[in-house]
Amino acid sequence: MDFAPEGSGSADEHDDSSNSRRERERKQYHRHSAEQIQRLEEFFKDCPHPDENQRRQLSRELGLEPRQIKFWFQNKRTQTKSHNERADNDALRVENDRFYYENLVMREALRNLVCPKCEDASSGEEARQRNLERLRVENAGLKQELERASRVVSTFSRRSGVLESYLPPSFSPLSYLGENIPGTSMTTLLPQRLSEIQEMEKSVMVETAVNAMDELLELFRGNEPLWVKSPTNERYLIHRETYDKLYPKISHINSSSSWIESSRDSGLVPITARHLIDIFQDPEKWMDFFPTIVTKVRTIEALDTGKRGGSLFVMHEKLHVLSPLVAPRELAFLRYIRQLDSTTWVIVNVSYDSLKELEDASSSQTWMFPSGCLIQDMPNGKANVAWVEHVQVDDRSLTHPLYKDMVCDSQAYGAKRWIVTLQRMCERFAFSMGPRPSPGHELEGVIDAPEGRKSLTKLSHKMVKNFCHILSMPEKLDLPQLSELNRNGFRVSVHRSDTSGQPNNMIACVAASLRLPTSFENLFDFFKDEHARDQWNVLSEGNPVHEIAHISTGTHPGNSISLMQAANPKENMLILQESSIDLLGANLIYAPVPVSTITSAISGQDTTDTNVLPSGFIISSDGVDGGARAGASSSSSMIGSNSSLLTVAFQIMVRPDTFSDQLITDSVATIHALISSTVQKIRLAVGSRFG
Repeated sequence: MDFAPEGSGSADEHDDSSNSRRERERKQYHRHSAEQIQRLEEFFKDCPHPDENQRRQLSRELGLEPRQIKFWFQNKRTQTKSHNERADNDALRVENDRFYYENLVMREALRNLVCPKCEDASSGEEARQRNLERLRVENAGLKQELERASRVVSTFSRRSGVLESYLPPSFSPLSYLGENIPGTSMTTLLPQRLSEIQEMEKSVMVETAVNAMDELLELFRGNEPLWVKSPTNERYLIHRETYDKLYPKISHINSSSSWIESSRDSGLVPITARHLIDIFQDPEKWMDFFPTIVTKVRTIEALDTGKRGGSLFVMHEKLHVLSPLVAPRELAFLRYIRQLDSTTWVIVNVSYDSLKELEDASSSQTWMFPSGCLIQDMPNGKANVAWVEHVQVDDRSLTHPLYKDMVCDSQAYGAKRWIVTLQRMCERFAFSMGPRPSPGHELEGVIDAPEGRKSLTKLSHKMVKNFCHILSMPEKLDLPQLSELNRNGFRVSVHRSDTSGQPNNMIACVAASLRLPTSFENLFDFFKDEHARDQWNVLSEGNPVHEIAHISTGTHPGNSISLMQAANPKENMLILQESSIDLLGANLIYAPVPVSTITSAISGQDTTDTNVLPSGFIISSDGVDGGARAGASSSSSMIGSNSSLLTVAFQIMVRPDTFSDQLITDSVATIHALISSTVQKIRLAVGSRFG
């Protein structure tokens, strides 16, 4: 888009420009012919939500601009809703009045209720009380449904502006119950009314998802002035003023502690588009691919599974940064998946008003603007993925200063993190699940069958998922004796084991995050160095630990699954370890595993039910990009260019016959001593090695 300088040109030129603009507008907004309207009406009956390709086809067929087609369908949908809902208003008012009078009749009947088999008034009173109690239980559930229906109607009214008369001005869900009569029955009318409201809500959800997809596609096509480079790094972000003019919206979070994050990124991934779409639709596969980002996900409802040309789901998801110092983000949203052509799919996620009640109040309040990805199949079995993230966040819990730059700079939850993680996980599964290595390569003579490699890889992946989950610190311990730990930057969690056969065991976890004066690549190399392991592994008691076999999980030599053995093992145990590094950070996670379990895995048996208690390290950059450092002052550049963030977490199992606060406190104190000693050793080793 070209912009002329303000005040340039003569007045005549300005008049000519204005006249030509008005002439274009008259051409653009002429009334449609009868034939055009007839064709549009016919198409609307079959498909009220045409996609972009269908709109272009109609545009060519009718000689109209694509935007004219889009606006006609939007107006037609609004008019159709308005007509149907206004036609229902009178019937709704009549039913409301009838409902009120039925309540009055029921109240009178309940007052005179007497047991027909007994003339004793006291027996009649007992029967009346039993009926009242039954009706109270029934009405308790109906009240909840009515309150939810009220929120739905309110949401629809705000969005469409056509329902001001749908309900009485003084509408309240409890007004349906008469004068708070505990015995009022609503089973006659309520199910029908709730069904109608639910259908209305679904239509609003479909409309919201379709509009969100249109916006997301325009974000993918847009460049400046819609997207501009960040002043602190080379990443692109949305220009707020331009966006607000193009897509005006009401503010969903009004707080002085809120901010808006936006980012985009793209990359080639070694996976087909159809396989990737399958992952997006399956919560279990989604968590398997993104354990370092997604801690919980579920499909609440499948609203559409392809009947309208796409799949629409109501989703609930909890995201986290792998540190207990950062509160998770919880989202309930619509996910709409649609195939644009034979090789291209688009997935859009967008928040929806009435789903906010599903979110946990303890998480950061987050509103998701249209976000998602565009996936295009490539001829070599790969896919090109473009990603956009756009959210508003209320940081009520005040992100810890250590992670403030990372979170606010869209590095923690931004598009680049999704793309980089997707590339890394695709690489991991391709390497570890591939054919057996040629003779002379890793694990030769240890694993003789592909099934063994797959089984060991699955066990290691379970270990990684377990470790990532505990870093969200569920069920934080609240004991007065441990308040000092929290003040010193440690986080403590105690939860019951969900392992079959050990239901009464408790697991204690202690985690800490700190900044270290070296890059995350250097820190990762330090942890991978076998000769330096005794400098941080306090459990080895100074004994050397050697790698006896490993499976590569990527082209970088640090991406691997390893079997480690101590020089003088006290127990019949091996150490299962997985390490991974990408453009944004690294991790090293390990757990002691019985030799018998490893033997079973190598023979191809399923060992995923094995109880694994991992400990390990999460390493990330400090959130300041090299581009930002180049323009920073010398002092800030020195700090940012050679620093990384490290999270250390240990966990142990406690097996007491009876639990008490003191017993749990003692167990936590033991693991706290271990982690404190480890942190101190790491600080000293890093200082001497990279100082």
